[in-house]
Order: sequence, then C-alpha cells, then structure tokens
Amino acid sequence: MTRSFASTMTLGHRMPTPQPHHCRTGFRATTLVAAALICLASIACFQPRIALAAEHPNVVIMLADDQGWGDLSVHGNTNLSTPNIDSLATDGVLFDRFYVCPVCAPTRAEFLTGRYYARTGVRGVSTGQERINPDEVTIADIFKQAGYATGAFGKWHNGSQFPYHPNARGFEEYYGFTSGHWGHYFDPMLEHNNEITRGKGYITDDLTTHAMEFMESNHKQGKPFFCYLPYNTPHSPMQVPDEYFDKVANRPLKMHNRNPKQEDMPHLRAALAMCENIDWNVGRVLNKLDELSISEDTIVIYFSDNGPNGWRWNGGMKGRKGSIDEGGIRVPMLMRWPGHIVQGKTIQPIAGAVDLLPTLTELASVSFSPKKPLDGRSLVPLLSGETTPWDDRMLISYQPPRGGKGKTPEPRVSVRNQRFRMDAAGKLYDITADPGQDTDVSKQHPDVVREMKQTADRYVRELGDLVKPDERPFPVGEAPITLLPARDGVEHGSVQRSGRAPNCSYFTHWVGDPDDAITWDIEVSETATFDIEIFYTCAADDVGAEYQLDFGDAKLTGKVTQAHDPPAYGAEADRTPNRGSESYVKDFKPMHVGKITLAKGRGPLKLSAIKVPGDEVMEVRLLRLSKQK
Repeated sequence: MTRSFASTMTLGHRMPTPQPHHCRTGFRATTLVAAALICLASIACFQPRIALAAEHPNVVIMLADDQGWGDLSVHGNTNLSTPNIDSLATDGVLFDRFYVCPVCAPTRAEFLTGRYYARTGVRGVSTGQERINPDEVTIADIFKQAGYATGAFGKWHNGSQFPYHPNARGFEEYYGFTSGHWGHYFDPMLEHNNEITRGKGYITDDLTTHAMEFMESNHKQGKPFFCYLPYNTPHSPMQVPDEYFDKVANRPLKMHNRNPKQEDMPHLRAALAMCENIDWNVGRVLNKLDELSISEDTIVIYFSDNGPNGWRWNGGMKGRKGSIDEGGIRVPMLMRWPGHIVQGKTIQPIAGAVDLLPTLTELASVSFSPKKPLDGRSLVPLLSGETTPWDDRMLISYQPPRGGKGKTPEPRVSVRNQRFRMDAAGKLYDITADPGQDTDVSKQHPDVVREMKQTADRYVRELGDLVKPDERPFPVGEAPITLLPARDGVEHGSVQRSGRAPNCSYFTHWVGDPDDAITWDIEVSETATFDIEIFYTCAADDVGAEYQLDFGDAKLTGKVTQAHDPPAYGAEADRTPNRGSESYVKDFKPMHVGKITLAKGRGPLKLSAIKVPGDEVMEVRLLRLSKQK
C-alpha cells in the first residue's frame, strides 16, 4: 500500500505540545502542606540522597542519533529551541565533556556493555560488523536479572538475528528496527519482538508512544522498568513533519560552523527541525512520568551517539560524525533524578558512554559481578553537591584499520585526558583552550604524548584478533523466526543494491546472467526444517521466473506467480535534494516458497535463477525462515 506524505502527517501528532518540563504546572498538590514539602525537597537537592536511594528506581535512557553537542539550546545554540531536553540540566546535571564513538553502533555497544566497543566484537555499522558478541553481558541482562521489566524502542543497530537480537540481549520488549539506517520515517516497516509490523505516523513519535505505553503498563503492575529509547533522528534521510520544518524553514540563523561555507542549508535546517521534534518527544516522556507520579522514582538520561551528521554550529570544535577529533565524539549528556542527585550542576570531569553501565547499576542498587573487565567507571561520586576527589583519566577513541593508496591498514587511535587530546597522527592539543585543534603542543608536553601513545599502543595490542576483518556468519535457527535482510547478503554477477548504504537496501537488477546470485553466509545451529518466505517485488512482464534456494545438498525451488510492482518512495518526504547513500523504499510482499531442511553447520545460503522469461527475476528485500517444530 502506497501512502502519500500528506496523509501520514495526520498520524504522528495527536497530542498537545508539552511545555518545557521545569515550567509545567498542575501535577503537584496545591495545599500549603504540599507547598512546604516542595520547599523541603528543593533544599534536599543541595544534599542529594544517593545513599538513601529508592530500592529500585525506574530508568529511562533516551539516545539521539547524529545530534551534535551544539544541537541543544542549553549549549548556547540560538538556531533552535530544546526546552524539554534543557530542563534535564536545570532539574539535574549536565556533563560538560562527555565522549562517545564517531559512529552509531559502536556507541550503542559501549553503553550496553560498559566496555570499549572494539573489545565487544563490533567493528563497523553494517553487514554484521555492528554485532556485539554473544558472550558479552549487557546492561539489560543485568537489570532484567534484578527483576526489572526491560524494553527497547527504536534503532537497535547491534545485531538482527538471535543471539544478537535485542530480545536475546536482555530486552523482553522490542519495537523498532535493528539496522543502522532506515529509508523512510512515516509509517515505516518495523518489527515488534522479531515479527515484521508497520509503524504508525512519524517514527520518532511512534517509538516514544510505545515506550510510554511500556512505562505505564509496568508501573501499573508495580514493576520497576528499564526503558531504552534509541531514536534514529536527526540521522538521514532528512525527513520531519511540516509543523517542525515550517518553524525553521525561514528562521534567521545566527550560529554557524567554524567554516560556514561547508554548511548545507537544507540539511542543516532539516536537522534543526528534527532536533526540535525530539525535544517535543522528550517532553512527552517527562509528562508521562509526571502523570504517573513517578518522576522522583525515575532516573532519566539523554545523550547522543556521535557528533553532528553535517557541518553546523558545534562550539568551534574540529570534526563531525565519523571523526575521532573532538567534534566527532563530544556529545550532549544530561541526567536527572529529583531528590537523589544534585540539581543544576555542570560536571567538568570527562566521562563517556562506557561509564553509564557502572553508574546506573550503582544508582539503582543493582549488584552484578562483571565477567569481563569494564572500561567505564561509576560517575556516582560526581553526582552529589559536594566536591569529591576524582582522579584524571584517559578515554580512548578508536577506529578500525582502513587502507587505501597503497598504505598498510592500521588502526587509528585518539586519546583524551581532562586537558589534552592526542589525535590519530600523534599531534597533541590543549583541547580546553583549543577546541578547533589548531595548535600542536606536542613539543611542549613530550611526557603527555609519550604516555598517551603508550596507552594507545597497549590498547591496540590488547584487541589482538578483534582488529582483523569480521568473518562471523549469520546465525539461523537460534529463534523460531530468523530474518535475513538484504543488508546481510552479498550480491553476485549483475545483481545490485538499491543504495550504497547496505542497511535499508534491497537487491535489484537480478537479470538472470549465469553469475547472478544472492548469498548469505549463515550458520545453522541445529539440523531443522524451515518454512521459507521471500519479501519481493516483480513487474507483471517478469512473472514466471523460476529460482532456487540451496544450502549444501538441500535445494528448494520456487516460481514467481504473482506480480507485485509497487513504486519506490521516500523522495516526496525528503527535505534535501540529495539523500546520499540511503536507499528509497518499497512495500515488499511476502511470497511463500516452501519448506527446506537445513543441516547443522556453516555455508552459503544461495538464491539463484533457473528460468527468466522477462527482464528480471525479482527484487529481494529479505528472507524469513520459520523454524518448524
């Protein structure tokens, strides 16, 4: 079913716009007694009761995708307004220098495990490189074991098949998409607990709605919840409802990148609008906590996964998304827990995504014994109103080996302490005074350079084989349903992807040449019979194509008997003329193929043509393998 952009607009916004959280009224008692209690509570904010914390507070983590440090009004950007996110700084703490990874999946892995992402098996952002090894323990595993209801709602980006799927990593409830990019943000194809479904309205609004329903349902059951809300905006494609884009379309912009000529104005304005939409949804979450009278019983965290996805104002820092310079990895980080951590404090010591697991487990009184050493440290001592001794530390930023122009591929490492950053080339910068990294001070501080280089070299040695290319297969049969998307497959012969970025792509131009094929490198956990469906499109003139699916000695043949030729869409919702590497999308239809018994073991699952009466066999979005009992 094809939907117009205009028709989707009415689905995503049915709630009134919340006011900034610190300005809202009506949810407190108005008696003099209640007012006195509020005064006492405000006094208590200066002496947080961390030691007297609720036994198991709720936890809500909201993670933006490609929102830079400069994309908040609380950081001084007058180009946009983010009052609800800003309120977390007023009602809690703001981390001045919080560090993540240069791209999406690695940051998520560091948050989930408390360990540097390269130690966890994550090497990249697609084709399986984004997966966290099954022997890693996640923060959701820990909270689930402690009796929490655990849910994730949004862009997972750490593995699609079991045991990498969020439902296998401690999250009892999952709604969203497991890939890294998504091609359309209105009524998109999503999944709910490993079953394909259809989203409703604008994706950020929809994810927030499901998260709020999860919070309310578990609160009513008297169960503490751990709610992870990883948004996928302002990541491209740059799509946002009219009511947000219209506000910024002609807004005078006074804050610019350090090199304004690099700015892409349509992209920049769309990003600002998407950030304001996120802020609206953060307000919805905070309102829901107030409505349920559990704000004081809930830890709320907001941060982003990497620097901005375009050139825009970012405090004069060097770099953007994809860079291990300051601007690529310093992001917003705000946290509140009324009555338990200090209010209105800016925390100066450096911190990072690896610190959130030890911090949240300590705050929530959730005990666990790490099976592997953590790279993060608990930030709890910094959350009080008192001056606390805090040793300086080094945070490591890493990118896997990348060759080119005849050079031997080598890892790139940047090391940061409270004052200095050593970049991947070994240059040193006084980052507090020189955020643009314009002046190399390595000659003035040789001891610092030596120590940081030793730290970087030791880290790379510790990684060992994890630095090598990812050769892990895609598991089949670990769950009743296994989805094998085009992203995880390999095209052969004339077969092409619909977009350069594999994440939301599909296979097309399967013309039936002798070398044409689509393969998935799979490992079947145990010999079993699977019912096969292919999500496909096919023009009427191409109906009748015959094909074969084989794995080892097992073969299954099929024939395309029905035309299904929907148009590609997405361009009508784009706010920029060029969506880059993102694929447009189609509404693919499941075609039942039949049953095949796959033997335990590893090998290529191959889809090839037998007969091609028309111009093309079909287009393929994914395979669904249903394990038979």
